[in-house]
Amino acid sequence: MVQPLNQETVSEITRYTERIVQFGGGNFLRAFCDWVVQVLNEEADFDSGIVLVKATPGTYPALDEQDCLYHVYLHGIQNGHFVDQTRMITSVNRTVYPYEDGGFDAYMAIARRPEIRFVFSNTTESGIQYVDSDKQTDTPPASFPAKLTLFLHERYQAFEGASDKGCIIIPTELVVDNATKLREIILQYADLWGLDADFKTWVQEHNMFCNTLVDRIIPGYPEAQADDIFDLLGVEDKMLVAGEIYHSWIIEAPQSLLDEFPVNKPAWTPLNVKIVDDASPYRIVKVRLLNGAHTSMVPIGFLLGLESVRESMEHPVLGQFIPDLIFKEVIPSIDEVEKDELEAFARDVFDRFRNPNIHHRLLTIALNTSSKVKARILPSLKGYYAETGELPQRIVIALGAFIRFYKGEWQGETIRLNDDADTIAWFKQTWDNADSVQSVVEAVLSNTDLWGEDYTQMDGLVAGVTDVIEAIDDGRLLDVLRKVNG
Repeated sequence: MVQPLNQETVSEITRYTERIVQFGGGNFLRAFCDWVVQVLNEEADFDSGIVLVKATPGTYPALDEQDCLYHVYLHGIQNGHFVDQTRMITSVNRTVYPYEDGGFDAYMAIARRPEIRFVFSNTTESGIQYVDSDKQTDTPPASFPAKLTLFLHERYQAFEGASDKGCIIIPTELVVDNATKLREIILQYADLWGLDADFKTWVQEHNMFCNTLVDRIIPGYPEAQADDIFDLLGVEDKMLVAGEIYHSWIIEAPQSLLDEFPVNKPAWTPLNVKIVDDASPYRIVKVRLLNGAHTSMVPIGFLLGLESVRESMEHPVLGQFIPDLIFKEVIPSIDEVEKDELEAFARDVFDRFRNPNIHHRLLTIALNTSSKVKARILPSLKGYYAETGELPQRIVIALGAFIRFYKGEWQGETIRLNDDADTIAWFKQTWDNADSVQSVVEAVLSNTDLWGEDYTQMDGLVAGVTDVIEAIDDGRLLDVLRKVNG
């Protein structure tokens, strides 16, 4: 019988100098940021331990029971081969709970530690928000940016505004320009609370705020494989977290960041972490290729009776259609990034989609599909049309499948659409009141509130999308896909 994981049941644990304060201890941070830190500590002499701050009420009892030790189990397809690996994370030194008795004082004490240099966070997309009811006297204030403002102000005062005591702040929330937005909110709180102008100057000139783009699928606790993993490890790990092998961390910062965050130096584990001057091209690649493939796949896969991404990729027809859509239509629509880099990224994407250990349900991805179509599909439609003067046939099919999916009904069953209530109501009303499929297509494509422009002006698009939806209703979706597959 395996023993519980803690400092007494494993040997040769190395603890590192506490240099990182991390807001959040969820699966993503533990299997992404903390895994990267562990690699750097083991292979690049980074010597950076993490103090983990819970940004919301409550505690992490299982993590505390295990003395902040846990394992990351990674698995997936890499260069056509299945790979799996397990690494114990020893870089989390301790936890701090600002909402618990004495926790706020412990939190503020971190700011006075001279060794602290980095701030990581993942407080969800809603975490980087300005809450005007937050006060400087709150212990703690509700929002993450307000908490961080208090932390930075305490540090500023403790070290009398020393230029070398600023922090490198690397948020990973899925918000465009996340660090820029975070800095703006901190400065808002400085104004709201009447903090002195020199503090604001210190925040802007002596703290590095790094916008980021992150990518790794992390399902969480691997229930099905857990017992086998425990047998191999010799310990039971209640905080075991599984993720895919693939990872990408784009950090917008000066190259000098590598002097302190040496992601280019690990001896054995290559890290796909890039320090770049501008993250925008990488955002385009991720949104148009990875996210675009997902958003194109979802309604088509659903209408074919499929449940998951992997099923869609293994389907004899859809499994060819989606890669062709990306390689033949999306990649040619992008001119901001070199073609070789786009194709390499796309190959990684499809390796990830085929991962047998990741069950990524289509309806889970279908959240807020209308806004995703605007960001992920329509730019490729426009780019391809501008480049070739022709409509991209596969993207037109994906657009038609989306509009039919948003009828909210398929084969007599209700589709549980997960989107803004007004958007769902508008699509329902449009379908209910339409006298033809073409009138629905015209209404949808001309809805400037949804798309920001009128797509009925694109020659042939209304007719093409109408034909797709009529084929779907006639039970000919597979025929349409086979025809374009060639």
